[in-house]
Amino acid sequence: MGQFAIETFDYIIIGGGTAGCVLANRLSENPANKVLLLEAGGQDNYIWVKIPVGYLYCIGNPRTDWGFSTESEAGLNGRSLGYPRGKVMGGCSAINGMIYMRGQARDYDSWRQAGNVGWGWDDVLPYFKKSEDYSEGANDMHGAGGEWRVEDQRLSWKILDAFADACVQYGLPRTPDFNTGNNEGVGYFKVNQRRGWRWSAATAFVKPAKHRKNLKIMTGAHVERLVIENRRAVAVNFKHHGQQRMAKANAEIILSAGAIGSPQILQLSGIGDGKMLSDAGIQPLHELTGVGKNLQDHLQIRTIFKVRNVTTLNDMIHSLGGKMRIGLEYMINRSGPMSMAPSQLGAFIKSDRAIETPDLQYHVQPLSLDRFGTPLHRFSAFTASVCNLRPHSRGYVAIRSADPAEHPVIKPNYLSTDHDRLVAANSIRLTRDIVSQQALAPFQPEEYLPGGDFLSDSELAEQAGNISTTIFHPVGTAKMGSDKSAVVDSQLRVHGIKGLRVADASIMPTITSGNTNSPTLMIAEKAASLIGAS
Repeated sequence: MGQFAIETFDYIIIGGGTAGCVLANRLSENPANKVLLLEAGGQDNYIWVKIPVGYLYCIGNPRTDWGFSTESEAGLNGRSLGYPRGKVMGGCSAINGMIYMRGQARDYDSWRQAGNVGWGWDDVLPYFKKSEDYSEGANDMHGAGGEWRVEDQRLSWKILDAFADACVQYGLPRTPDFNTGNNEGVGYFKVNQRRGWRWSAATAFVKPAKHRKNLKIMTGAHVERLVIENRRAVAVNFKHHGQQRMAKANAEIILSAGAIGSPQILQLSGIGDGKMLSDAGIQPLHELTGVGKNLQDHLQIRTIFKVRNVTTLNDMIHSLGGKMRIGLEYMINRSGPMSMAPSQLGAFIKSDRAIETPDLQYHVQPLSLDRFGTPLHRFSAFTASVCNLRPHSRGYVAIRSADPAEHPVIKPNYLSTDHDRLVAANSIRLTRDIVSQQALAPFQPEEYLPGGDFLSDSELAEQAGNISTTIFHPVGTAKMGSDKSAVVDSQLRVHGIKGLRVADASIMPTITSGNTNSPTLMIAEKAASLIGAS
């Protein structure tokens, strides 16, 4: 390995995203553990990582985003989508929407019912609470004093309040808290912020631990493959600022590189579907066909409505006075549009009243634009994005070659089932029903996208393919279970390989019913407990 000594650690954590930050903190709490955290991206010292509205300048920015793209998607009428993934300490928690969401109790109970002992709602709730610092204090459902700050948003909008009223008129209850097991209702999202600043996993978990003598953190460390000997993961080969390096692990290697990075590293290491690996120029070492399969994501249908007689962000951003007001409000109070999460108002609702719990989530915004990264429209409008929380479509992640620097194939297969296309059509109809309620009548809403002329199932499904985009929730590509497609067991140990675990969103057997960042944090918290007990 050239001039560099090969260092040895007890635990090597690959990936400094949400899960990796938690694991680095928890495993280094014991001074007897020598821990290495490898992050391929850079430090989180970019100002736009700290300011909530900075996601606008981080997503698509090569300093903070890997810049992945999906393959052309038939369900999106041939479109390819940008697929943002955090390229900085803190990972996606440094560039995401900051929404604190656990999902539903049934999500985790279904994991347990599938044979994953210890992953039911009652099992995982203590791990959510352990790291939580809930601004309203501890109670049966929330924790206080932990690292993961949860606060109310520091804003409100008249048009969003009216949309909430319209949801109530439609029959949806108001809820002050989406995180008690059944998130049905409408209300403003809770966010991972502290006094108007983004609260990322790096800020919460790495910053207070980075001076520990038994924790080594390396950024710019791009893992190329795992070293497997006698079916045991013993070391990591990586490139650090252009130099080849190796680190050995006495106890365990934990993959926390995310739903794209973790299967990619497994495949580069010869773990996966043998034929796919051979086709990519990799010598298969361990047949595990599920690696990279079972990709699930939330696809949001971005319906847009023009409005009158009300101020939206579109109006503010296109006037000098509006821009000055936005800047001053944040400077003085850390509030207003610069403190905004990408989506402010949420609603969880059933696409069919016969189902048990909500299968649709709304992210409602007092703004509109053609697509992410383009200017806001010059007319007053709001966007009511709606996503199918439990899609039937399944995709995959696969390396293209043996080159660790080459982006993998990302193929979500959005809207590839009749069920998902029907739910998409019904979602647009349901949105129209909500917008037609009396609460929004004073603002004369006019459907801009997809347009009121589209009525049939087939027309609406096609239009959903035209106006939908990812909501950045890829999961499931190293799923937990005991069936032939599973990659890890209920202890998160990779099947057939000793000394190797996966702990991130890739282990989810099925996607949670809501935003996935805090469930990922919970997975890491539980993983740390499992590792400590082993």
